[in-house]
Amino acid sequence: MTALLQGIGLQRSYGPTPALRGIDFEIGAGEIVAVTGPSGCGKSTLLHCLAGILRVDAGEVRYRDQDLGLWSEANRSKLRRTEFGVLFQFGQLVPELTAAENVALPLLLAGSGRREARKAATLWLGRFGVGDLADQLPGKMSGGQQQRCAVARALVTEPKVLFADEPTGALDALTGEQVLTEIVHIAREQGASVVLVTHDAQIAAYADREITLRDGVVDRSGLGLEIGS
Repeated sequence: MTALLQGIGLQRSYGPTPALRGIDFEIGAGEIVAVTGPSGCGKSTLLHCLAGILRVDAGEVRYRDQDLGLWSEANRSKLRRTEFGVLFQFGQLVPELTAAENVALPLLLAGSGRREARKAATLWLGRFGVGDLADQLPGKMSGGQQQRCAVARALVTEPKVLFADEPTGALDALTGEQVLTEIVHIAREQGASVVLVTHDAQIAAYADREITLRDGVVDRSGLGLEIGS
């Protein structure tokens, strides 16, 4: 499988503390890869580097064979509004905006008209079973409802790669399973790739392949593991 997104020799430190120590990573078009490992092993840092949120100290992040390290912050931000979607553990909805306004935001930032963006947002909220909450503020929603809105926002631009950082960590087991099932279904339907960061083996089982990090490096015993093999 040809890699859509690659990390080559990725290194990243926070002050004197290394978080990534030369990690190689790749994901193909339409593939779902789970990144697992204990707390503090570098999972979220890897996701943020791959998504262009953080710059690496050394190594390369390549998307469609282009080195994102050479891109400006503006161009990397644009990429996250168009071909990349990012989903965080706690949703991070804008509290002053309604559900529909939150979901429409990436489209508006990308230049869509308000009517078009609102229509798409309403459609995506409906796909995740929260269409009736379009005019609700996040503070009036349950955690599961907020996360469904956040998933809709991450997918409204129909990204080529979805980065999901512990997307069910703040949810109960049943709601988490429902949200992951919805994410996987939509990703398969759209042919999107998913980088899924989790410490939960049951969540990792939704992926096609799993890699495990330990102390900022890839645990080679788990590299390329096919789920269920």
